[in-house]
Amino acid sequence: MSITLKDVDHVANLARLELSDTEKTQFTDQLNAILKYAEKLNELDTDNVEPTSHVFELVNVMREDVQKESLPIEKVLLNAPDEEDEQIKVPAVLE
Repeated sequence: MSITLKDVDHVANLARLELSDTEKTQFTDQLNAILKYAEKLNELDTDNVEPTSHVFELVNVMREDVQKESLPIEKVLLNAPDEEDEQIKVPAVLE
């Protein structure tokens, strides 16, 4: 697989970049060099390697969810600046 000048021109157009002919040639060469280097990974024997998404094993550090009683509405409304019909009243944001 290789990158062509047409590919670079297409991506530059999508990114709304104006590139000179020199820059297009330079980017084509650089991207092809990157792809050539990445192809070296195909030489590795990965038959006995487990696929992973991370190098280190990740463990969730959050506690388990525990269901418990919530605060009584009377106690909650003590902190509210204003209340109406057992609900916290807030200023209107839409007219």
